[in-house]
Amino acid sequence: MKVIYVHQYFKTPQEGGAIRSYYLAKGLVDKGFEVEMVTTHNEDSYQKVNIEGITVHYLPVPYDNSMGFVKRVLSYLKFVRKAKKQVKQIKDADILYATSTPLTVGLVALWAKQKFKLPYYFEVRDLWPTAPIQIGAVKGAIFKKWLYGLEARIYKGAEKIIALSPGMRDWIKKVVPEKEVYMIPNMADCVFFNPEIKDPKLVDFYHVNQPFVVTYFGSIGSSNHLEYFLDIASESAKQNLNINFKIVGAGSQVSKIKMLSYLKKLQNVEFFPHQNKEGVKDILNVSDATYVCFANLPVLGTNSPNKLFDSLASGKLTIVNTIGWTRALVEDHKCGFYADPLKAQDFIDKITPFLEARDLLELYKNNARSTAEKHYSRKLQIEKLVKIFNNEQKLKVSDSEVYILTA
Repeated sequence: MKVIYVHQYFKTPQEGGAIRSYYLAKGLVDKGFEVEMVTTHNEDSYQKVNIEGITVHYLPVPYDNSMGFVKRVLSYLKFVRKAKKQVKQIKDADILYATSTPLTVGLVALWAKQKFKLPYYFEVRDLWPTAPIQIGAVKGAIFKKWLYGLEARIYKGAEKIIALSPGMRDWIKKVVPEKEVYMIPNMADCVFFNPEIKDPKLVDFYHVNQPFVVTYFGSIGSSNHLEYFLDIASESAKQNLNINFKIVGAGSQVSKIKMLSYLKKLQNVEFFPHQNKEGVKDILNVSDATYVCFANLPVLGTNSPNKLFDSLASGKLTIVNTIGWTRALVEDHKCGFYADPLKAQDFIDKITPFLEARDLLELYKNNARSTAEKHYSRKLQIEKLVKIFNNEQKLKVSDSEVYILTA
């Protein structure tokens, strides 16, 4: 089977960032599928590259997280235009697999279905347009109505829909109750990431008593609202807790968060630039816990954050600040905890037992790794996608056993 895989922001492990599409595409190739990836890069010209069996078409469409709303929209529309031309040149495809965000990727899928009668599957990575509307990035009643209409059209036109979380699934089912919605969460790479003893070469020996390290990885944008992370760092400093906070990533709010940290005189916060997969592994090695941070908006509780799964695979205490399925995940499996983002003291109260009892910390870290292996491994998620493509009826999901593949 030949698959055209459309993802505007395809990344490889060497680049870092969200590499879900790399793993899924590579998994399909390994199972005998032919995959042609249509994506973008910030270069000036088109490039065609073979990456481990995946034919990747890089279209010249500049994009950066620091772009404002208008420039982002222009980038989205430019990709739609160029992607249509590229899809037209790919012959004998059997299916098109389109993954958001942005939602406008669905325009390519709708066009290919109408123009060439090419069926498509649509993967929902974030709830667009609900997320940008709740964040406040999208304004105007007419524009909002148009976007919601586009969302419904894309879902209705899809042969199959894949969501990344229960919350996304529930939302999609409200929009298109007649459609079956499959779930494939982001994956834990249990081959690359492993629980490790801290490497002495990576530890800062300037600290006489090595601190407990809590790390945030990922985008630093308005939807992440890292002000919450600074709040808990500030409260920890006031209470003289031996905790070091690391912020690792890039985005439109980096300068703002750095300035706030400076103004708060936070000596317990360190900043690191965006890392590739090796860099993430090194920083996870010296971390005791990770903090998954989002703004306090209902839609963001449906997210399936990549770094949560890297944290689980690495066997780290995993802290979340959204009320949703990730809270249920870490609490049910006893591999982390939820901390109310509006109450810094809630974080202090819940982290203190782990500072005082290393045995408790080790238990939760072991549970994190076990959870990654049993429910979120890369192999398991690829198996699910292959079954969807092969129309196998063995992919079952229940509210009590979310994401478990049954026989």
